[in-house]
This record gives sequence, structure tokens and C-alpha cells, in this order.
Amino acid sequence: METAHLLFENARGPGFFLGVIALGYFLYRRYTRISISHIPGPAPESFLLGNLAELFQSQVGAPDFKWKQQFGDIVRIKGPFGEDRLVVSDPKAMQYIFQTAGYGFLKWPERTEISRVLMGRGLLWADDAIHRRQRKAMLPGFGAPESKAFVPIFLKAASNLAAQWNDLLASSIDQSVELNVASWLSRATMDSLGEAAFDYHFGALENKENELMKAYFGLMSDTLGQPSRRAIFTQTVMPVWYLQLMSKYSNTRRMVHARHTAQLANDVAQSLIDMKSQALLHGKENKDVLSLLVKANASENPASRLTDEEMLAQMRTLLLAGHETSSTSLVWCILEISRHPEVQKKLREEIRATERKLNGRDFTAADFDNMPYMNAVLKESMRFHPAVYQNYRMAAHDVVLPLSQPITTTKGKTVSELPVGKGTKLVLSIAAYNRNKEVFGEDADVFNPDRWFRRSEKKGPTLGVVGNLLTFAGGVRTCIGWRFALYEMLSLLVEIVNNFELSPTKELERLRREACLVMLPTLEGEQIKGENLPLRISIAARD
Repeated sequence: METAHLLFENARGPGFFLGVIALGYFLYRRYTRISISHIPGPAPESFLLGNLAELFQSQVGAPDFKWKQQFGDIVRIKGPFGEDRLVVSDPKAMQYIFQTAGYGFLKWPERTEISRVLMGRGLLWADDAIHRRQRKAMLPGFGAPESKAFVPIFLKAASNLAAQWNDLLASSIDQSVELNVASWLSRATMDSLGEAAFDYHFGALENKENELMKAYFGLMSDTLGQPSRRAIFTQTVMPVWYLQLMSKYSNTRRMVHARHTAQLANDVAQSLIDMKSQALLHGKENKDVLSLLVKANASENPASRLTDEEMLAQMRTLLLAGHETSSTSLVWCILEISRHPEVQKKLREEIRATERKLNGRDFTAADFDNMPYMNAVLKESMRFHPAVYQNYRMAAHDVVLPLSQPITTTKGKTVSELPVGKGTKLVLSIAAYNRNKEVFGEDADVFNPDRWFRRSEKKGPTLGVVGNLLTFAGGVRTCIGWRFALYEMLSLLVEIVNNFELSPTKELERLRREACLVMLPTLEGEQIKGENLPLRISIAARD
């Protein structure tokens, strides 16, 4: 999971002196590292921001796909003051960065600061040795057996969602309703995450009053959406200590919302940790993620344990990153199912064929694993609409990137590997890689679940944990909760498609792929309202 580039919307510059220092620093970095200026790329829009306004203000994937088509899988773009950066989607280079190099590519410093503001010093903030220690401590809650054991909780949330929809349909004149499916799925995943991860009931589907829940809904779009040029410049150019001051003292709407949510989350997380710790002392053990984490942390070598601050940060990370990524991934999957009636029909047939074999019992993780078409539909949706569309890395030392395909430089030279200097910033385009035609076929720009049944030889290096996709990242930074997320999404998908017919609405002509850390669906002209996916819902007939 990655953090986004915006919180400091209305930041004011610290003055001429700091500006001169910043400019001098950028120029020093530019002229003392290994040059990548010979790599083809788009002309900069301005000297101050380079290509960053287009990169960060566009809808998800728009610049990535355009530059990939024009220049290939390695693209040189400009940052502030003419600084050279790379947009990377080359499979072999991505494998080297994610898998081979490990912590040889660190997060951009400004990204870690925004991670700290939103989620604390947890997994999405940490790097290198701290990340390795935190990840080890977190693993006991996210193994395969643990994730499969949460399926009944996920199915309960899915059943509650279906009951709510059935109530709405029962009062409808024509037995159909138009719903903002994005909002409903966000509430359903919040409920399932609360119970599975914390043994905590948010009551989101019942619209239960919960201050923390209300603060988290809309946090991403409110604090991270639609950055201004001033915000991009401030966040990119100013030193981390300045961003820390802004995060602490700024009274902008974005920062007030972020700090308020952080305080609420810390209070709830602390009370839950205290409760789990007391239960452990009295020999009472639950199987939610937090209970498993508290138990594992208590048995760790003191040098390897999570600190109190880190424990709170992990809970905040799960609440924000875990909830938003699962919800958003499922929203885009439901959209494609509504757009492709033939896919919806075939998927419903597989679900009901499996259901008939259950003899009245509930679905299990094993049943999900044995439903190939449903898994193909979900994988194809995650490929076509990756919730996390870019990662941001910086070379920790001078390296040489291997390339899948040779590239021709602006000087006419063909190269099959690319030296990259220490400190060079890279945008790893998951969106562009997931549509690589060499890896996923000539129809990679088309939504087609049948691609996952082609009996062709594997193409390209091994990268992601699911379908060779980078939707869950890869290597030492693979999303720790990827199994948890998959079973959560599959549980909701089964319940929804089994019981409801999904159809697109005219409003989808205004659909946007909004860049807000995760890719949220919004409507043109109504972005301020947050995530919105209007679909028409009706009862799915049974023979």
C-alpha cells in the first residue's frame, strides 16, 4: 500500500531564503548524480513543476498509459527545477526493484511523512530494518489459515448488506433501485474489517452513530484528492521537517480532518489493545487480528517487539489502508460485472452451481478456491482497475536496472540496461504494468476474464502474489493482508451476484477514476461529494 502526495493544500512558503536553499539542493542533486537525461520522455510543462502537475492532477492511469504508448516502459519525466525522474512499467525492471533489490529502493521521504500523518509510524511508513521488524511482528495475524478462518465474518457482513438491499427493493414500485454502490461496499467492508481485525462492531451498514467511522468515510477523497499546483510544489520541494510543522500546526480543512481522525483512531485502538492485553493475561484468547498480534508481540524478544506507538499505528493502517483498498477493488469489479451481462450471467451460474452442492451450509474459503470463473473475474478487475495504481521509490544507492526490452536513447543509442544514480526518484506504474501486452496479451487494454484460462506459456518475470499482478505490490513490500482482502472481496462478491442483478446507469457517463491514494470512483462535477458509483439493482431471478 502507498500514501499519496497531498495534505498541504494551502501551505505558505517559508520565505525567499528557504527557497534559495531548496533550489540549490535540487540543482546539486541534478548535476552530481548519474544522468538519465538521455531517456526519452515528454516535454515538461514548466520549470517549477516539470511534468508533476499532469502526473498528480490527472485521472488514474491517464498519463501512465499515454506516456507508455509514446515512449515505452521506461519514461523520463521532469520534476521541480528540471530534476529527472523515471516512470517505470518494464516487467524486468519492476522485478528488480520489487523483488531483487529489496530495500535498495526506499520510499520518497515526503511520502513517509504523509503516511505518518494519516496512519502513524506503521508498516506503510517504515522502511528497511524497521519495516522488516514490524512486518515480522504482524505476520501471525495474516497467514493463510487465519485469513480463511475469517470467511464466516465476511459472509455475515455480506448477508447484512443483502438484507439492507432487499428491504429497499421491497418498498420499490418497480422492484429496482438506484444505489451508490461505492458507499454501500465501503460500509460493508468497514463492518467486516472491524469484526475480523479488532472484534469491534462499527455498525456501518445499520448507520449506527460512530464518530470514528464517520471520520474515516471520505478521508481519502477529502484530504488527498485533486491537489493544487501549490500543494504539489510544497510537498515535493520543501524538506520533511517543514512538512512536519505543517502537519502539526496547519488549520486547513484537510489537515484538521486528518488530525481529528488520527486522534479518534488512536483512542479507539488504545482501548482495544488494553482490552486484548487484559484478556491475554486472564487466559482468554480471541482469533481477531489484534488479539493474535497482541499475543505474538508479548512472546517476542523485547528487541523485536512493536512499541506502543507502533501498535497504535498498525491498527490505524489496517483501518485506513485495509478498508479502502478492499472496498475500492470490489467497487471496480462490480462496475465491470454490471457493464458485461454475459460475465454476470456466467458468474452467477457458477455461484449457484456451487451453492447447490453445499446442502444448506455456508460457503467456505475452500469453496471460493474452487470457483475458477469467480477468481478470474476478480483477478481481471484487479488487473484492469488496480486500487493502488502507483508506487513511489528512490534509489538508495547507484544501481543498474535490467530491461525486458532494449530502449533507444535520445542520442540514438540502444541500451538493454539502465544505470540509475543514488537519490533518483522513480514512479512505479502498477496501472501501466498491469496492461503490459507482452505479459497479459494483445488485448490487455480490454476487460476480459477469459484471459486467465488461456493455456499459453507464462510470459515475463514473476512479480506479484496473485496472477503475476502488482495490485498487491511484491517482494518485501507485498501487502501483508492480501489473503484477508481476497477472501473478504470474494465473500461479498458471492452474496451480491447470487442475489442481485446489476445494471449501469446513465450517470456513469460522468465516471472518473479519481487519484486519492487509492483509485476512487467519482462523478464529473461532483467530486467534492466523494466516492460514487450509481448502479441499478434488482432481484436476480431464479429458475
